[in-house]
Amino acid sequence: MNSVPVQLAPATGGRRVRWASAARAMAWMGVLAVTSVLGVVPGVQSALARDGLPSALASTSAPPLHGFADLAERLLPAVVNISTTQTMTKKNQRLGPDMPQFPPGSPFEEFFREFFDRKGGQENAPPRRATSLGSGFIVDAKAGLVVTNNHVIQDADEITVILHDDTNIKAEVVGRDAKTDLAVLRIPLTHPLTDVKFGDSERMRVGDWVVAIGNPFGLGGTVTAGIVSARARDINAGPYDDFLQTDASINRGNSGGPMFNLDGEVIGINTAIFSPSGGSVGIGFAIPSNLAKPVLEQLQSFGRTKRGWLGVRIQAVTPEIAESLGLDRARGALVANVTPGGPAEAAGIEPGDVILQFDGKDVNEMRRLPRIVAETNIKRKVDLTVWRKGREHALKVTVGELEAAEDQGLLEAGRRDEDGQRPAAPSTFDQLGLKLSAITPELRRQHDLGDDARGVVVVEVDRDGAAADKGVRPGDIIVEVSQQEATSPADVAQKVEQARAEGKRSVLLLIDRQGDLRFVALPLKSGKDNKDGKDPR
Repeated sequence: MNSVPVQLAPATGGRRVRWASAARAMAWMGVLAVTSVLGVVPGVQSALARDGLPSALASTSAPPLHGFADLAERLLPAVVNISTTQTMTKKNQRLGPDMPQFPPGSPFEEFFREFFDRKGGQENAPPRRATSLGSGFIVDAKAGLVVTNNHVIQDADEITVILHDDTNIKAEVVGRDAKTDLAVLRIPLTHPLTDVKFGDSERMRVGDWVVAIGNPFGLGGTVTAGIVSARARDINAGPYDDFLQTDASINRGNSGGPMFNLDGEVIGINTAIFSPSGGSVGIGFAIPSNLAKPVLEQLQSFGRTKRGWLGVRIQAVTPEIAESLGLDRARGALVANVTPGGPAEAAGIEPGDVILQFDGKDVNEMRRLPRIVAETNIKRKVDLTVWRKGREHALKVTVGELEAAEDQGLLEAGRRDEDGQRPAAPSTFDQLGLKLSAITPELRRQHDLGDDARGVVVVEVDRDGAAADKGVRPGDIIVEVSQQEATSPADVAQKVEQARAEGKRSVLLLIDRQGDLRFVALPLKSGKDNKDGKDPR
């Protein structure tokens, strides 16, 4: 039988504490000896008077000697538990396995049908109430406003906010936003409330202490502490990912709860964890306050978001792409497509442009642009800088509204083929030994393509063709042909035909495989080798 030496860790830990205490006592004895001989100069005197620590150690980023008790006592009343209920009908609940399938008329069919009906199988499952738990925090005590995650209250029929003193209050939804996973609730002012304020998440550095408070596993107000482990994490949760990572224990039920700095300011909203086991393994993620604040303000004011919209589809600029375009380094957002009728088209932005600056802010990497644009006020005219044909160009664009564009179907229009029609069936390219298709939602799911994936996807590879010899495989995305953007199978056909007409013996493809880009040169067959002579479009 395996045994766990549970007592070794406390004993070892206690020994460390004693050694640390002895070392600190010896250090202070040395300080006292020095000060008794030299006297205490004013600077040293003030340092000793401050929490009994030298000034070099008295840092706001370090936990106080008495721990986090005072901080937790002050903040706990502002943190709430959130309980939601949802009616599960026979359409959205699953009580057990499906009934086995038997040949028509089989005696087993009648037996099992009777068994499933008696046990309440799926077809006869009565509606039931499902309950889930999460966390939140009060941001405006006078208005009764509570912030939480959208996924905590999504599809809920009834939302109950549970205060720190176990008072239960029914809440209503003020607004929600799925893209950032944020929601604002309102509760009636029947009880005294305590609120907390937002801090500046941009000031948080890796290694700074943080405190998380929430409702893990429904246990109620629970305080955990840790540090900021990393910044600007992209976990593919949404288009504006910019998470703070922490090793403070965050578990199921912590979602929607606040992450505080040592000044008691909310610098993050705990949202997700990375865990193979389902429990905390020290990798938690929080929405930074600077990303959340403008969204929450819009939800409070309008009940929905009003994001800026540019009307472009973009992709990352790799070192290879930067070199081919004459850029000094990989930076900016490469425009793969421009939405017809959008702000970018009106401003003169073209496919192949690299957006380097937007509204005076540098676009150091592709994923920064959507957030900058989204945070810009709609109908505002801003300056932007693009890289086009080896030099910078200054343009002006009037920012549109993302939600209005979605309602008008303009975003879907931007995903259509260049002739205005929806993507057609896969096209066969005998010259390359490939079958290609525009990126569709089904292919996105099938090949696990990211939301920012742009180009033409390989759906089939001829085993005896040149592409197979070069290692091309289904799921790869052709981003460029002859160092020019590939936006559709028709686009690829035109560029391949142009290369062949120019007498080139091969065509250079830029392949994107799960974010790993590489160039592949494929040999071209002569015109007479095109077996069926059909236009691959």
